[in-house]
Amino acid sequence: MTLRIVVMVAIAAMAIGWPFLLENRYITHIGVLIAISITTSVSLNMMLRIGQLSVAQAAFMGLGAYTSTLLVMRLGVPFLLAFPASGLLVAAIAAAIGPIFLRVKGVYFVLLTFAFGEGIVLMFQEWVSLFGGNNGIHGIPKASLFGTSMVSLRSYYFFALGLAGVTLFTSIVIFRSAIGTVLDSLNENEALSQSLGVNPLSYRVAVFAVAGFFTGLAGSIYAHYTGFLSPDAFSFWSFVDMLVINVIGGIGSPFGPVIGAILLVPLPELLRDVRQYQMLTYGLLLLTAVLFLPSGIVGGLRELQRRWRAR
Repeated sequence: MTLRIVVMVAIAAMAIGWPFLLENRYITHIGVLIAISITTSVSLNMMLRIGQLSVAQAAFMGLGAYTSTLLVMRLGVPFLLAFPASGLLVAAIAAAIGPIFLRVKGVYFVLLTFAFGEGIVLMFQEWVSLFGGNNGIHGIPKASLFGTSMVSLRSYYFFALGLAGVTLFTSIVIFRSAIGTVLDSLNENEALSQSLGVNPLSYRVAVFAVAGFFTGLAGSIYAHYTGFLSPDAFSFWSFVDMLVINVIGGIGSPFGPVIGAILLVPLPELLRDVRQYQMLTYGLLLLTAVLFLPSGIVGGLRELQRRWRAR
C-alpha cells in the first residue's frame, strides 16, 4: 500500500510539474487533450464497472459542450456558471432517461444508448439556428474565471487536469465505499442483493448521472478550449476512442483509462502523416490487448505483481 501511494504521488507530481520544465505549446496541447480524454474515459469506465456499456457518452460530452457554449454566447452567462450548468444538465438528462434505459441490460442497453446518442448528434446537425448544423459554432470565447480569461495553454491544461483528478478521485471513492460493494454485488448476484432490500435500478441510475455529469463538464472545457464545435466531434467514433482507451488500459480499475488515454490520445498526432493507417493502428492495438492483455495494462501489471509475490 505504501509503494502504491508513493507511485501515485510521483505520477501526480510529474503531471503537475512537467509543463514548467518543458515549455512546448504542441506538447501542452496534447496534454490538454489527454486530460479531457481521461475525464470522459473514466466516466465511461464507471458505467463499464456496473456492467453497462453506454454508447451515449460521446453525445453527453456534446450536450455539455453546446450547453456551455450557448449559455455564454447567446445568454451572456459567465463561464463560472455555465461550466457547472453543463454538467448538471447532462446529469439531469441521464437521471431522467436512466430509469427507462437501465431496466434492460446487455445489447439492449447498448442499442438504446446508441439510438439516443445518434438522435442527439442528429439534433446538432439539423437544428441549424441553434447549434449551427454541420458548419458548427465558431468563435467560442475562452473560459473566464473570476474575470480573468484563460488564454494560455498551460492554464487550460491545469484546469482540465484538475477535472480529470476530481473525476478519478470520485470514481475511486464510489467503488471503494459501501456503495461500490453494493454495485459489485449487483454484478455478481442481483437477485440476492434484491432479497436484502437493495434497489438495483436506483444505484445504476445514480452512477449513470454521475458519469454524465463529469462527461458534460469535459465537454464544456473542450468547447472553450478549441473555440469551435462541430457534431462530428461527438459522433459514434468518439465513443469508440473512449472504449478502446478503457480496453487497452484496463476496465477493472479507474487507473486503466488514465494509462490508456496517455498512450492513445497522442497517436493521431504521431500518425498525422499516415492518417490512412490510424484506424489500422487502433485495430492492431485493440487486437493485441484482447489477445495478450485481456484485463488491460493495469490488469497485466497486477498479474505480474501477483506472480512476483508468489515466488
